[in-house]
Amino acid sequence: MPLRDHFRPPVSKRASWEGFHGQWPAMIVQQLNPVLPDGYTAEPRVHLGPYFEIDVTTFESAQPHTPTAAAADSGGVTTAAWSATRPLLDIEADWPDQYEYEVLIFDEERNRRLVAAVELVSPANKDRPESRRALVTKCAALLRQGVGIALVDLVTVRRFNLYAELLEWIGQHDPSLGEEPPPTYAASLRFQKPARRTRLQTWPYPLVVGQPLPTLPLWLSADRSVPLDLEASYEDTCRLLRIP
Repeated sequence: MPLRDHFRPPVSKRASWEGFHGQWPAMIVQQLNPVLPDGYTAEPRVHLGPYFEIDVTTFESAQPHTPTAAAADSGGVTTAAWSATRPLLDIEADWPDQYEYEVLIFDEERNRRLVAAVELVSPANKDRPESRRALVTKCAALLRQGVGIALVDLVTVRRFNLYAELLEWIGQHDPSLGEEPPPTYAASLRFQKPARRTRLQTWPYPLVVGQPLPTLPLWLSADRSVPLDLEASYEDTCRLLRIP
């Protein structure tokens, strides 16, 4: 079945992009888990908006210390509490929201080490330079840590190509993209170190409305990959959500 344009009629009148994009990671997990080797597991992750993570134990240990009665009666010298001065810079900061639709693959035998990630691009990832930069730098950081990346972008209403921007971020380019990289695409990427110098290897595919989606290699290690059948998970998602 062909790729639909989820941002224009008739599909946009029948089903929301948010509903499709929220369901697709779960269907990718359902498709991946049977083909993953023993000891590997895939999990869906969806996160929208600002993200703050609080370490509860750190918070509790940072509570102000109240002197005990014995200490107060000891007659010791009391030191004045330190306090910060007024900030030297106090401005409004429009921090870009983090919109993440992804599937993470872990190696359970190595303490659930993250080995691969499928990043599904959303319109919010492409709407502003800082939003695009946030996703690009995230992918670059994962690649540097040895994590295999699959970047999938079905967003037809934004012309930017984050695969091309990721290559530009690390000082490279893909001649096959031409002068105007396609706005919809899928690419598998990994860093390899066959010798002393690190090499970037990619498997890019343009996505065209009306054409089927490709199967990407999803790299779990230097010599182990599994097929990421985008077409199968995509069609399962459309069928489940009754997208024509």
